[in-house]
Amino acid sequence: MICNWVTGATKFVMFGSAGSLDNERTFNKFIIPTHSYRDEGMSYHYAPPSDYIKVKNANKVTEVFNKLALPFIEGKVWTTDAVLRETNLQYNKRKKEGCIAVDMELAGVQSVCDFHGFELFSFLVTGDVLSEGTYNVDGLKEANHNINKFHVAMNIIEELNL
Repeated sequence: MICNWVTGATKFVMFGSAGSLDNERTFNKFIIPTHSYRDEGMSYHYAPPSDYIKVKNANKVTEVFNKLALPFIEGKVWTTDAVLRETNLQYNKRKKEGCIAVDMELAGVQSVCDFHGFELFSFLVTGDVLSEGTYNVDGLKEANHNINKFHVAMNIIEELNL
Protein backbone atom coordinates (compact mmCIF):
# COMPACT_ATOMS: atom_id res chain seq x y z
CA MET A 1 0.00 0.00 0.00
CA ILE A 2 2.58 2.57 1.06
CA CYS A 3 4.64 1.82 -2.07
CA ASN A 4 2.02 3.80 -3.99
CA TRP A 5 3.80 6.98 -2.86
CA VAL A 6 6.16 6.31 -5.80
CA THR A 7 3.28 7.23 -8.13
CA GLY A 8 2.47 10.36 -6.13
CA ALA A 9 -0.04 9.07 -3.57
CA THR A 10 0.15 10.73 -0.16
CA LYS A 11 -3.22 9.74 1.30
CA PHE A 12 -4.16 6.16 2.09
CA VAL A 13 -7.30 4.38 3.24
CA MET A 14 -6.49 1.14 5.02
CA PHE A 15 -9.07 -1.37 6.19
CA GLY A 16 -8.92 -4.93 7.36
CA SER A 17 -9.96 -7.50 9.86
CA ALA A 18 -9.11 -7.67 13.54
CA GLY A 19 -9.72 -9.83 16.56
CA SER A 20 -12.18 -8.50 19.11
CA LEU A 21 -11.06 -8.10 22.70
CA ASP A 22 -14.51 -6.92 23.75
CA ASN A 23 -17.24 -8.59 21.73
CA GLU A 24 -20.04 -6.79 23.60
CA ARG A 25 -18.72 -3.45 22.36
CA THR A 26 -17.55 -4.45 18.87
CA PHE A 27 -20.22 -6.90 17.70
CA ASN A 28 -21.65 -5.86 14.30
CA LYS A 29 -19.73 -2.57 14.36
CA PHE A 30 -16.83 -1.14 12.45
CA ILE A 31 -13.86 -0.14 14.60
CA ILE A 32 -12.26 3.24 14.15
CA PRO A 33 -8.88 3.00 15.86
CA THR A 34 -7.76 6.05 17.84
CA HIS A 35 -4.46 4.64 19.15
CA SER A 36 -2.50 1.47 18.58
CA TYR A 37 -0.44 -0.37 21.17
CA ARG A 38 2.95 -1.06 19.58
CA ASP A 39 3.65 -4.75 20.15
CA GLU A 40 5.53 -5.15 16.87
CA GLY A 41 8.87 -4.07 15.49
CA MET A 42 8.26 -1.99 12.39
CA SER A 43 6.94 1.15 14.06
CA TYR A 44 10.08 1.46 16.16
CA HIS A 45 12.11 2.08 12.98
CA TYR A 46 9.96 5.11 12.12
CA ALA A 47 8.81 6.63 15.41
CA PRO A 48 10.39 7.24 18.81
CA PRO A 49 9.71 4.52 21.39
CA SER A 50 6.36 4.71 23.18
CA ASP A 51 3.66 2.24 24.16
CA TYR A 52 1.03 3.71 21.83
CA ILE A 53 0.95 5.54 18.52
CA LYS A 54 -1.88 7.96 17.81
CA VAL A 55 -4.02 7.21 14.77
CA LYS A 56 -4.17 10.79 13.59
CA ASN A 57 -7.18 10.87 11.27
CA ALA A 58 -9.60 8.87 13.44
CA ASN A 59 -11.75 11.98 13.89
CA LYS A 60 -12.13 12.43 10.13
CA VAL A 61 -13.10 8.78 9.66
CA THR A 62 -15.61 9.16 12.50
CA GLU A 63 -17.18 12.15 10.74
CA VAL A 64 -17.71 10.07 7.60
CA PHE A 65 -19.16 7.13 9.52
CA ASN A 66 -21.56 9.49 11.32
CA LYS A 67 -22.62 11.09 8.04
CA LEU A 68 -23.23 7.67 6.48
CA ALA A 69 -24.98 6.38 9.64
CA LEU A 70 -22.68 3.35 9.86
CA PRO A 71 -22.46 1.43 13.14
CA PHE A 72 -19.03 1.93 14.70
CA ILE A 73 -17.04 2.21 17.87
CA GLU A 74 -13.88 4.22 18.42
CA GLY A 75 -11.10 2.87 20.57
CA LYS A 76 -7.58 1.69 21.13
CA VAL A 77 -6.32 -1.36 19.29
CA TRP A 78 -3.33 -3.59 19.88
CA THR A 79 -0.97 -4.20 16.96
CA THR A 80 1.10 -7.37 17.12
CA ASP A 81 3.24 -8.82 14.36
CA ALA A 82 3.02 -12.49 15.27
CA VAL A 83 0.14 -14.91 15.04
CA LEU A 84 -0.91 -16.34 18.40
CA ARG A 85 0.97 -13.76 20.46
CA GLU A 86 -2.27 -12.94 22.24
CA THR A 87 -1.65 -14.89 25.44
CA ASN A 88 -4.12 -14.58 28.32
CA LEU A 89 -1.67 -12.33 30.20
CA GLN A 90 -1.24 -9.97 27.24
CA TYR A 91 -4.95 -10.07 26.42
CA ASN A 92 -5.80 -9.04 29.98
CA LYS A 93 -3.22 -6.23 30.00
CA ARG A 94 -4.39 -4.75 26.70
CA LYS A 95 -8.07 -5.07 27.59
CA LYS A 96 -7.45 -3.41 30.99
CA GLU A 97 -5.78 -0.51 29.12
CA GLY A 98 -8.92 -0.10 27.02
CA CYS A 99 -7.96 -1.91 23.83
CA ILE A 100 -11.00 -3.29 22.04
CA ALA A 101 -9.31 -5.19 19.19
CA VAL A 102 -6.03 -6.65 17.96
CA ASP A 103 -4.62 -6.27 14.44
CA MET A 104 -1.30 -6.87 12.70
CA GLU A 105 -0.50 -3.73 10.69
CA LEU A 106 -1.83 -0.46 12.04
CA ALA A 107 0.99 0.74 14.32
CA GLY A 108 3.60 0.09 11.64
CA VAL A 109 1.65 1.69 8.82
CA GLN A 110 0.76 4.75 10.92
CA SER A 111 4.41 5.23 11.90
CA VAL A 112 5.53 5.06 8.26
CA CYS A 113 2.85 7.58 7.27
CA ASP A 114 3.85 9.92 10.09
CA PHE A 115 7.53 9.62 9.16
CA HIS A 116 6.93 10.47 5.49
CA GLY A 117 4.15 13.02 6.05
CA PHE A 118 1.42 10.83 4.53
CA GLU A 119 -2.20 10.77 5.65
CA LEU A 120 -3.72 7.48 6.82
CA PHE A 121 -7.46 6.84 7.22
CA SER A 122 -8.16 3.48 8.85
CA PHE A 123 -11.00 1.27 10.01
CA LEU A 124 -11.35 -2.39 10.98
CA VAL A 125 -13.95 -5.14 11.18
CA THR A 126 -13.68 -7.88 13.81
CA GLY A 127 -13.99 -11.45 12.69
CA ASP A 128 -12.65 -13.55 15.50
CA VAL A 129 -13.17 -13.06 19.22
CA LEU A 130 -10.44 -13.52 21.78
CA SER A 131 -11.26 -14.11 25.40
CA GLU A 132 -9.57 -15.74 28.35
CA GLY A 133 -11.23 -19.11 27.99
CA THR A 134 -12.27 -19.41 24.35
CA TYR A 135 -11.35 -18.41 20.84
CA ASN A 136 -14.25 -17.94 18.41
CA VAL A 137 -13.62 -17.70 14.64
CA ASP A 138 -17.27 -17.69 13.51
CA GLY A 139 -17.06 -14.30 11.80
CA LEU A 140 -13.52 -14.50 10.43
CA LYS A 141 -14.36 -15.52 6.86
CA GLU A 142 -16.98 -12.75 6.57
CA ALA A 143 -14.63 -10.13 8.05
CA ASN A 144 -11.84 -11.08 5.66
CA HIS A 145 -13.88 -11.39 2.46
CA ASN A 146 -16.82 -9.00 2.71
CA ILE A 147 -16.84 -6.44 -0.12
CA ASN A 148 -18.67 -3.92 2.10
CA LYS A 149 -15.35 -2.72 3.56
CA PHE A 150 -14.24 -1.72 0.07
CA HIS A 151 -17.45 0.28 -0.45
CA VAL A 152 -16.97 2.02 2.90
CA ALA A 153 -13.40 2.88 1.89
CA MET A 154 -14.69 4.35 -1.37
CA ASN A 155 -17.19 6.44 0.62
CA ILE A 156 -14.36 7.74 2.81
CA ILE A 157 -12.43 8.73 -0.32
CA GLU A 158 -15.46 10.48 -1.77
CA GLU A 159 -16.54 12.25 1.43
CA LEU A 160 -13.05 13.50 2.26
CA ASN A 161 -12.17 14.33 -1.35
CA LEU A 162 -9.09 12.16 -1.23
